[in-house]
Amino acid sequence: MMHARRFALAAIASAALATPLTAIAQAGYPSKPIRVIVPFAAGSTTDIIARAITDKMGQSMGQTMVIDNRGGASGTIGQQAVATAAPDGYTIMIHSSSHTVSPSTFAKLPFDTEKDFVGITPISSTPNVLVISPAKNLKTLPELVARAKASPGKMNFASAGQGSATHLNAEKFKMAAHIDALNIPFKGSAEAVTEVLSGRVDYYFSPIAPVIGQIREGHLLALAVGSPRRASALPDVPTTAEAGVPGSEFNFWIGMMAPARTPRDIVNRLHDEVVKALATPEVKERFLKLGADAWTLAPEQFDAYIKDEIKANAALVKAAGLSPQ
Repeated sequence: MMHARRFALAAIASAALATPLTAIAQAGYPSKPIRVIVPFAAGSTTDIIARAITDKMGQSMGQTMVIDNRGGASGTIGQQAVATAAPDGYTIMIHSSSHTVSPSTFAKLPFDTEKDFVGITPISSTPNVLVISPAKNLKTLPELVARAKASPGKMNFASAGQGSATHLNAEKFKMAAHIDALNIPFKGSAEAVTEVLSGRVDYYFSPIAPVIGQIREGHLLALAVGSPRRASALPDVPTTAEAGVPGSEFNFWIGMMAPARTPRDIVNRLHDEVVKALATPEVKERFLKLGADAWTLAPEQFDAYIKDEIKANAALVKAAGLSPQ
């Protein structure tokens, strides 16, 4: 009987030792503020979405989520900061689909996009809208295409950085429309929008959030959205395909990621908190005003989606004849 009791106690101790430390860590997570790196400037669509979602997540988890804007180099500066951070759940990233573009537009990155990050979930699908200054005297997308064809290489467009999702959206449009235009890269959407408003840059495939106010006030003209479907915030604006340029659709998304090897329990907790926040009336209302559609996937599904999109964007970059920088 004594032997049996000792055996039972040994079994219990062994089970306790076998309990993953990640589960123990998860029990008290989060116990301090969480740093959320956004690889774009304040005021960008990614930044606006990040603040909307983390406000509610922080309230739910009882900890502050601190936005840390690390703009520059098409998001790769912020990506590197996350890739090299401790995988403990206290540094995460909210990035755009530019995450899957940079592997094919940069000759060498200081991180591995597939291996150094783990997906938590997409947060939203947010269409890009092609905007111009009314001073350009172009009322429709066919008129813009006709002007570009009449003066090959003379027209230019803004992007939120060489190799960003806004850049690739414009390149895909160029290929489908059979036009030649020059990319003018900026650090983020705020600068790009300013240059289009001034008329110094001809057009920009902008995320809706930074320009919807200017569109409604008449300071910018929306010619088309680059998404497969019309945007809920701009229901009267046609898609580029509807406006006569089929094959130009591009899905712009914003999602949450963490350093590779972040404990799976923490990844799942963050995923569940995003889903919970997206269901709140406050976030739904903010997304509606931003023209963003909520979109989530399980972490494993998001990882697979990212892997597939990296391959698809690599093919697009090659077809567009873009040279890695």
